[in-house]
Amino acid sequence: MPVRQLYQHQRVQGVKVGRFNHGINTQFIVYRMGSTVIDAGPSNQWRHVAKFLKKEPVKQLLLTHHHEDHSGNAQRIAKLFSITPKAPKLAQAKLATGYPTPLLQKIVWGSPRPVHTRNLADTEFLEDATKVIPVHTPGHAKDLTCFHVPSEGYFFSGDLYIAKTIKMLRKDEDLIELINSLRKVQQLDFTTLFCPHGGIIQDGKQALQLKLNNILQLCSEVKELAEKGWPIDQIAQYLLGPEDATAKLTNGNFSKTNLIKQCALMNL
Repeated sequence: MPVRQLYQHQRVQGVKVGRFNHGINTQFIVYRMGSTVIDAGPSNQWRHVAKFLKKEPVKQLLLTHHHEDHSGNAQRIAKLFSITPKAPKLAQAKLATGYPTPLLQKIVWGSPRPVHTRNLADTEFLEDATKVIPVHTPGHAKDLTCFHVPSEGYFFSGDLYIAKTIKMLRKDEDLIELINSLRKVQQLDFTTLFCPHGGIIQDGKQALQLKLNNILQLCSEVKELAEKGWPIDQIAQYLLGPEDATAKLTNGNFSKTNLIKQCALMNL
């Protein structure tokens, strides 16, 4: 069953879209502040994203990273509003040429269209000169960049948050970098977190701290069992339960075992 929902929080509007309604990982929220849009949404939801965006002019599109649910409609938005999207430097080559999309992700989100982008500046601005500060937060992806709006106490988290706990990890994700990024953003001053999957979270800084605490607790439990000689697959099943269909459909690319392997390597 598709997902459609509108959001309004102070200066921020959003639309939730999704081909399926199977939890936060199959839903996506495109946010906007006036004429600035944060992330483009998945390509298979373009009709609904376009309807939302056409209500007001779009003069700026800021992308957090290259993944297809975040960048899928960037080319269409660029063409519709005659703008050049801005993206992290590390994302630009993939955005320009396109990249293979795993089957499961293609089913859920569709595939992105190649799009030319410009570099994010150290400081971006809304139409009224409000500062938007890009914050590089690798871990989920090397190019992941969140957006901090200090004057409003806003933090657009890309895929840094998603949920307070993680139970699976992709092979290309880096748990150490994720932990460092979560620690990094604790130094920023913000209250409201805008997550494209998890929604609007009023005490966003605390939510990110809770996620960090949960990861560190899991790592501690994994290390304890590993030191007792437990094999990785046994630890994964004991702490997180058996692998589900996602691991099978992705041939292990996105799995609980990947998470436990990286936990076991952590130096706490």
